[in-house]
Amino acid sequence: MFVGEIQVPVSRLKGAGPATQEQLARLGVTTVGELLTFWPRDWDDRTVTLPLSAFQSVPKFTVRATVIAHDWFGFGRMKTLKIVIQDAEGTLAELACFNRPFLERQFPVGTAVAVHGSFQWKYGGIQSSAFEIEEEDRAEAKVLPVYSLTAGLSQATVRKLIGRALAEYGKGLDSELPEAVRAGKGLPSKTEILALMHAPASLQDADRARSALIFEEFWIFELAIGRRSIERRGRLPGTQPGGRGAEPDSDAAGLPAFIPSPLQKALIDRLPFDLTADQKTSLAEMNADIESPLPMARLLQGDVGSGKTLVSFLAALAVVERKGQVALLAPTELLARQHAENASKMLEPLGVRLAFLTGNLKAAGRSRLLAELESGGIDIVIGTHALFSRGVAYKNLRFAMIDEQHRFGVLQRSAIIEKGMESNPDKTPPHLLMMSATPIPRTLALSVFGDLDVSVIRTMPAGRKPIITHLTRHGNEQNLYDFVGRELAAGHQAYFVYPLIEESEVLSLKSATTMYEHLRDRVFPGVPCALIHSKVEEEEQRTIMGRFRSGEVGILVATSVVEVGVDVANATCMVIEHAERFGLSALHQLRGRVGRGNLQSYCFLVYAQNLTEDGKARLKAMHETVDGFVIAEEDLKIRGPGDIAGIKQSGYLAFNLADPVRDRDILEEARDSAFSYLLEEMA
Repeated sequence: MFVGEIQVPVSRLKGAGPATQEQLARLGVTTVGELLTFWPRDWDDRTVTLPLSAFQSVPKFTVRATVIAHDWFGFGRMKTLKIVIQDAEGTLAELACFNRPFLERQFPVGTAVAVHGSFQWKYGGIQSSAFEIEEEDRAEAKVLPVYSLTAGLSQATVRKLIGRALAEYGKGLDSELPEAVRAGKGLPSKTEILALMHAPASLQDADRARSALIFEEFWIFELAIGRRSIERRGRLPGTQPGGRGAEPDSDAAGLPAFIPSPLQKALIDRLPFDLTADQKTSLAEMNADIESPLPMARLLQGDVGSGKTLVSFLAALAVVERKGQVALLAPTELLARQHAENASKMLEPLGVRLAFLTGNLKAAGRSRLLAELESGGIDIVIGTHALFSRGVAYKNLRFAMIDEQHRFGVLQRSAIIEKGMESNPDKTPPHLLMMSATPIPRTLALSVFGDLDVSVIRTMPAGRKPIITHLTRHGNEQNLYDFVGRELAAGHQAYFVYPLIEESEVLSLKSATTMYEHLRDRVFPGVPCALIHSKVEEEEQRTIMGRFRSGEVGILVATSVVEVGVDVANATCMVIEHAERFGLSALHQLRGRVGRGNLQSYCFLVYAQNLTEDGKARLKAMHETVDGFVIAEEDLKIRGPGDIAGIKQSGYLAFNLADPVRDRDILEEARDSAFSYLLEEMA
């Protein structure tokens, strides 16, 4: 029997009366099985005692001392007991006994006590208000589990109930892991794990059990990922046909060298530059996927400006040559339109039939476009959510590409796949390529996107210069204005980005609207300026961006609407005001709007006086590196896995004990083990 199958109500345990049952229910515990897997959040090691002088070196410890005085502070109902203790070294400490006046009777002067708690220097002495106190001869030297509680429930009650549950129901339980895996890894049995978690003899025992549970969580999760990949493609992620990360022009890991198809070669021959090594690797992987009878499921990630869009266009050509249709889905009309314009320049001269579809397309033009799409008169359609809206039908949608994948939810991704399945008689899903300009740390690629093959573009196009990043404190803007002025005088362009569209009565932040007028009229008079934000009509946004690209506008004042999809090689300055208000990923994306050509470019992060620790960490990371993969790892450390790369929208599994960041080594070990197990099943 598995522990989760123990459905005996907690009311069957001695000491679990109605009040306790209600309290446990608030914690999600109603059965004995749930009680046994109500894991401690920490453990108190009371096997080692320290003197009071060690209070600054450890957050919590046990001290053996003697009560030497009682005192009181405050008046009336606020009157509070203070117990003064002295240890063997003669060091004094005061215990503030809030709402515990009865401790005066329990621990009279002269009593030898054991006190466990956290101590700090306060009001000229060592003090504690968070402590447990016992008579020394009754204090057990043991490791005690610490549980998350609710009002009215004590640690002692939970410990006693779990102790009874272990004694009555904790024997002979099965492990959720296959026995061969558990024994092969030398992991304790489930009965041992329960004992080590709830009643460890040492912190090492508790850590061993906790690591075993984390491995178990990851292993079961990775097993599901592997099985899903086998069901979809008949293989595990990272194995044939597309492989993962082999070098170009080699057969490493069974991956063939990149041999372009005729249309791919025609486009490459028209390019004024050579593909990078990583671009060739990614294309070799995708060509192998496309040639396979099983659908591609791949994540293409690379830093800002690394050439992912070009790679996706080249991959699309391989599908078009096979008489399949391609849909490129972008999160905003601004980005979709830029993709359409670039595709028009690159692909239409090759005879590829393109279309641009958004919700704003007028009825007459929309009807003609949809008819062409359904009849097969369009090879590649680029657009927004309209690509999978009702009434849109395809002749043979064989390749769905999703740019800025973290901006789409699971259901939206499924919708475009459904369109592909509806368009072919055998109802097979189309090839799927998800693209991310926000590099995803390896730990999350293994978990959140673990059923996908991953292609990575790290190398930047030749001639690109690293963007120089400067930090500027509010009040020192004149120096950066002077610098930007010199760049403008040299014929270059600049962005100024603000967190708000308009001034707020609540937040004392600069707004794009106000600063647009200030920059236009007072700081850079005579320099053509334009303002763009989410409230500007789509048609006007397109006009403004066209003027900026042509060089007619020298300064573009904006909100984060320009975070993606803006590519102007002549823009050399990015100024981000109130940089501390932006996330690390957004800052890196905004910085990536400059440095798009061979010109030296600069980013200025203007920050407020009082920074939070997270704010300092973000600015420090931006100042020290332009590597998006390093920044992604830092962002993961600062924010945790919950928000990185749209994980909340990606169906991310909320693990119980496991943390993909903290436990990355266990994650990789569990993935290797689970996939080896599946390979043995398939053999």
